[in-house]
Amino acid sequence: MWVFLNDAFLSIVQPPGPGRDLLVRARFRLDIETIFPRAKVTETPARDYRYRATISREAVANAMADEVRRIAYGNFKGSVGDRKRHDDYLKVWGVMNAAQQRDHSDKKAKGGKGKRGVPGERDPGFWDF
Repeated sequence: MWVFLNDAFLSIVQPPGPGRDLLVRARFRLDIETIFPRAKVTETPARDYRYRATISREAVANAMADEVRRIAYGNFKGSVGDRKRHDDYLKVWGVMNAAQQRDHSDKKAKGGKGKRGVPGERDPGFWDF
């Protein structure tokens, strides 16, 4: 799951194997530390997300719920205080806006039922943990 907050961008996934923890990844250490101040952040320079922290699923869910409760803006992009982050988010917005313009069919997910993917459906080699 990608999570765009006005002060952090996170990628949250389940690491391989059993367990209740989630792997929270970020491009910038401060993005994890801002949302999860007690997390032990590790640096992985050779990976696509340079910073990572293993955090309990419950703590991640609680932090995301807190973020939703804090929403006090009518325009997300306008709420991003850091100019560089704002400009990067605007680029992502532009890409997704272009995708919307290309697809006017309002199609549901493959199969026509809006089905969410089941964990493990994709080739495990696809995921970067």
